[in-house]
Amino acid sequence: MMTKCCITALIFLLVGCGSTQQAAVQPVHQSKVSPATTLSMEQLCRETAAQRYNTREQSIAVTGMVQFQASYEMRGLTPREERFVCAFDPDGQFLHLSMR
Repeated sequence: MMTKCCITALIFLLVGCGSTQQAAVQPVHQSKVSPATTLSMEQLCRETAAQRYNTREQSIAVTGMVQFQASYEMRGLTPREERFVCAFDPDGQFLHLSMR
């Protein structure tokens, strides 16, 4: 009887250790863009919006940046009060410009 309890306890101990190691090995993708990348993203957003709305880059106002789980969005406004959103992937690469 004592041997069965020891074997059962040993099995539970090994199973517990195995699952802890497995969870620690799984990679976690956390991408944070640097301030320099953020400035580049803003510049690209301004350039793209200026071209789309046929206006100067200096007249485009970027009003904010929002981080989602797997992307970033920069919102902006043209001199004619037209709203737009520039979407970027987790690494800061431009995806698209949407009119809102």
